[in-house]
Amino acid sequence: MGSSEPFPRFSDGSERGAVPLSRRGALLGALGTAVLLGTGRLSARPSSAAPAADPFALGVASGDPLPDGVVLWTRLAPDPLAADGFGGMGPAPATVQWQVASDESFRRVVREGSVTATRELAHSAHPEVGGLEPDRVYYYRFRAGTAISPVGRTRTAPAPGARRDSLRFAFASCQRWDHGYYTAYEHMADEDLDLVAHLGDYIYEIPFTSENNLREAEVPALFNTRPTDLPRYRSQYALHKLDEPIQRAHAAFPWVVVFDDHEVEDDWAGDHSGWRYKTPRAQFVAQRAAAFQARYEHLPLRAAQRPRGASTLDYRRLGYGRLAEFFALDTRQYRDPQPCGDQYDTDCPERTAPNRAMMGDRERAWFLDGLASSGARWKVALNQVQLMQIQLDDPPKTGYNNDCWDGYPAERAKLLGGVAERGVRDFVVVTGDTHKNYAGDLRPDFNDPASPVVASEFVGTSISSNGDGQDVAETEAKLMRNNPHLKFFNDQRGYVRCEITAERFQTDYRALDYVQRPGSPINTLRSFVVEAGSAGIREA
Repeated sequence: MGSSEPFPRFSDGSERGAVPLSRRGALLGALGTAVLLGTGRLSARPSSAAPAADPFALGVASGDPLPDGVVLWTRLAPDPLAADGFGGMGPAPATVQWQVASDESFRRVVREGSVTATRELAHSAHPEVGGLEPDRVYYYRFRAGTAISPVGRTRTAPAPGARRDSLRFAFASCQRWDHGYYTAYEHMADEDLDLVAHLGDYIYEIPFTSENNLREAEVPALFNTRPTDLPRYRSQYALHKLDEPIQRAHAAFPWVVVFDDHEVEDDWAGDHSGWRYKTPRAQFVAQRAAAFQARYEHLPLRAAQRPRGASTLDYRRLGYGRLAEFFALDTRQYRDPQPCGDQYDTDCPERTAPNRAMMGDRERAWFLDGLASSGARWKVALNQVQLMQIQLDDPPKTGYNNDCWDGYPAERAKLLGGVAERGVRDFVVVTGDTHKNYAGDLRPDFNDPASPVVASEFVGTSISSNGDGQDVAETEAKLMRNNPHLKFFNDQRGYVRCEITAERFQTDYRALDYVQRPGSPINTLRSFVVEAGSAGIREA
């Protein structure tokens, strides 16, 4: 978001204007490495033009809004895809100034300061800005040397106990770069939202090759192999972040981000590598530490989420006055390995073992206690993998996605049984991961028709993963026949938009026609509502 008005001076007298996001493509195209243009296409050949050396090529972002502040983010990277992972920056630290204003032209700067960006953290900056007014829109920007970043827009949360008529947010997940364009974020950036929740698979570690590339763009050779060390994870994030649509969406709203598996590797569980790579345990733990650090360096996360080696404390709560409270979950670090050899559409006795953990006793107790003590009308879980049971086959065969909660039904029963025992009401789960849209009701025992509905779950499709989708009415009918709690299924790409009021929680499934080429229109495929005080989904 840029402004045609002149900008006031930074504290040292600088007054050069910021670069609007609409001009980022031209600047990126001049870099001497393969970068993404404003159209989202790759320029695989070095340009003969002089390097633009724009240190803000990866854009700006804000996140985890509180009533009195937000965390801001940028990373200095004039050569974002540099093979050494340092983004074209030298070994010296750099001073990054930041400003927050109540107007987009920065005539009313309300907070400003500076942070030191170091080589240790890839010259990323995460200033945590406090002293702001609750439930207010603010604008922010950075400066490094003589370069000034694009302008971002953010919004603080309402004060504890404050009334608010409505809250609008979107959630998204699964943006495999070589499977399609980020057109969904172009449309999302034009929405009127208070925040965005990203539910995991922000990057993909799977090798990008010409054989599996679905984009109309050449894949740089650097990405033909998977990342396993810090420089390559940094490059992987840079590639995913260079598309202009995702930069626009980050600059337009504060984001709350959680991780799933592909931020490290496919289907990892605790200290165990997934089925695809079967990395030795010690090597995998070192790999996970590198992946966690690169994630922190590229996202608007607070210091509390900065990893310590191969561990990070990622589950957390974010309140929005009396209207809503968000619970960001972690369903990877503390889980047992998947049952049945992690084979899709299978079943085995191991799956129903009583002590198998998905989140474990500590996080589950934190979650249930938080739900029970919350003073908000709506309690919203930001969840990575599908919580509802989905029987994939017609009887007598039984088959499940064992990487989801269906691989951990005993702990799911403890969680949803705990919700029922504590009398938690107006509880909604939003979920990513599956590359498909689902909507359904949640019960402690999905195999008992008398088991009460205690919550509702909305599962969102992917931004790009699996390429162009389709409306699959026949599959929907089969799944709904075998899963009476399921209300909707669809296999198109897009994101999900939610509007919360004191009376109801409405969910709109926003669907694209295609993603393997740019420019798809978007439409609202279906809308569903949960009424306050009565669990269960109905079509709007």
